[in-house]
Formats: sequence, structure tokens, C-alpha cells
Amino acid sequence: MMLTQRIGKRVLSLIEEMGAMFVFLMRTFGWLFRPPVRIVQIIKQVHFVGFKSSFVVILTALFTGMVLALQGYYSLRKFGSEGLLGSAVALSMIRELGPVLASLMVTARAGSAMTAEIGIMRITEQIDALETMAINSLQYLITPKVVASLLSVPLLVALFDVVGIWGGYLVGVKLLGVSGGAYWSSIESAVEWKDVYGGILKSISFGLIISWVACYKGYFTRMSAEGLGKATTESVVLASVLILVWDYFLTSVLL
Repeated sequence: MMLTQRIGKRVLSLIEEMGAMFVFLMRTFGWLFRPPVRIVQIIKQVHFVGFKSSFVVILTALFTGMVLALQGYYSLRKFGSEGLLGSAVALSMIRELGPVLASLMVTARAGSAMTAEIGIMRITEQIDALETMAINSLQYLITPKVVASLLSVPLLVALFDVVGIWGGYLVGVKLLGVSGGAYWSSIESAVEWKDVYGGILKSISFGLIISWVACYKGYFTRMSAEGLGKATTESVVLASVLILVWDYFLTSVLL
């Protein structure tokens, strides 16, 4: 009976937290379209989420494309299809690897920082001070981060795709001797609008997941240093898992 009770309590707590996260998201969207629009805060967050994450995204994309080209070349060579290397690299980057890996990098760098920032403000009662001054904390703190993520993550994914394809070109054409014309022509013939559209849709939804989970965990963190550390860890893990799960469902729908 004790085991059954523990499982039941755990399930109920998960359902309760899911409901709280959904209400938090709806409240955030409710304040998203109300004036005043905090342009300065949004620009600061775009710089933080987008520009400051660009280096790690570029580095990850470059080596991802290089490894993908290296592995793909030796697989395609068995069938005499080295000329299709460009399409294999581009489709893999645009459809799956670009949105997923770029979002995971943003989660690790910017998502954890969002949680820590908001969590520290909660612990030091700065959020309570904002409410005392009749400033809605959701509109002032959360909505700029959500908007910045929705704008920045798709741009970072596009950057990831471009750098990854060029990384594949460096290895496939310059190192392994694949024809450069065949590399680019196979990309042109294989990549369709639905592939690009799917990647854009994934990147937008991943940006929402990152900001939603990170802000929620920071906003409702426990009033202690241990609680802040736990909230930061939970936000990174939960956002990463949700990205992978949601990627599966989107891929199954878009195919």
C-alpha cells in the first residue's frame, strides 16, 4: 500500500506541476500583447540569447557538419553515391540536427542563465518589490525573454544549418575529394520548401519551450541556494527532454 501511495502522490504532483506550467504560459501570453511593449528589454534579451550564444552554436555546427560528412562519405562510397553527400548533409542539418542541437546549446547556455537570474530575483525578493511598485513581474521579466527566444532561436538554427553545410563541404570536397559541383547541385535538387518550413517550425516551438521552462523554474524556485541549484538543473533537463519529445511528434506530423 505504501508503494501505491507513493506512486499516486508522485503522479498527482506531476499533474499539478503540468497544470501550473500551463497556467503560467497562458498568463505570460496574456501579458504579451498588453502595453507597454518593453522594446529595450527585448533587445537586451535578444543580445543575450541570440548573439552571445552564436559562438557555441557556430562551433557545434561546424564540427557536426564535418563529422556528418565524414561518416556519410564512407557510407555512400559503398554504393558509389558520393555525389549525394551534399544532400545527405543538408537534409540532416535542416530537418533534424540543426533545430535540435542548436536548441540544446541555447538551453545549456541561455536557458540555465534565465532560470538562475529569475531565481535569484525571487530569493532576494526583487520580484516582490516589482509587484509592490505595481509593475507586473510577468510582463517585465518573462515576456521579453519569451519574445527574444522566439526571435533568436530560429536565427541561430539558420546559422547552424549554414555553418554545418559548409563544414560538410570542407570535409567532403576539400579533404575527401568529392566534386564541389555535385555537392551543391545535390543540395539544390534534394532540399525542398517543406524541409525548410519544418525546420523553422521546430525552431520556433523549441524557442518557446526553452523560455517557458527556464522562466517557470526560476519564477517558482525555492527560497534557498539549494533550491536555486535544483531549479537550474531541472530547467535544463526538462527543456532538453521536451525538445527531444516534441521533435519526435513534429517530425511524425510533418513527414
